[in-house]
Amino acid sequence: MFDVLLADLAGPGWHVAPGFLTPEEIDALHDDAQARQAAGAFHAAGVGKGSAQVRGEIRGDHVFWIDESQAAPPLRAVLERLETLRQAVNQALFLGLFDVELHYAVYPPGAGYQRHLDRFRDDDRRTLTVILYLNPPDWGEEDGGQLLFWPNPDVAPQVIAPLGGTLVTFLSERFWHEVTPARRDRVSLTGWFRRR
Repeated sequence: MFDVLLADLAGPGWHVAPGFLTPEEIDALHDDAQARQAAGAFHAAGVGKGSAQVRGEIRGDHVFWIDESQAAPPLRAVLERLETLRQAVNQALFLGLFDVELHYAVYPPGAGYQRHLDRFRDDDRRTLTVILYLNPPDWGEEDGGQLLFWPNPDVAPQVIAPLGGTLVTFLSERFWHEVTPARRDRVSLTGWFRRR
């Protein structure tokens, strides 16, 4: 099931998998994220580790951190699939992935995230980034919110559309990336497989 993904992680270190989620899963997770946002459960995302600072000029998304014990059934099903992925990566690539930290991220119109790496300077636990896009099927290029992804920091980035159901995964310490400003709410389930 993950053969191509594992080969890409072992080689170039990144992979894009359209159709990782079914349309029903996309809708259920999108609705779950929107309901939690409407209930006031989200907060402005910060920059840095620990007492992260809210820096709207760097990143403008709002996040809700996932507590697996309180996950609704559609989210639990996706978490189980990500656990299967974690085990497959460990078996094939010996990365020692121990757990996953995940959050819903909503970028409101006009919000983006400047170019960055996902690993903190003083903490190397974040090892493999996972992004699952939860946007509706009519998402178009004019809606913005693309992922700019630099496989090589010295050349032009790859442009990855945030199409619902797509999984993007990459080695967290290696790849610079950026989110271009969205023109309507851009929704994802994003996180990191971590080492101990």
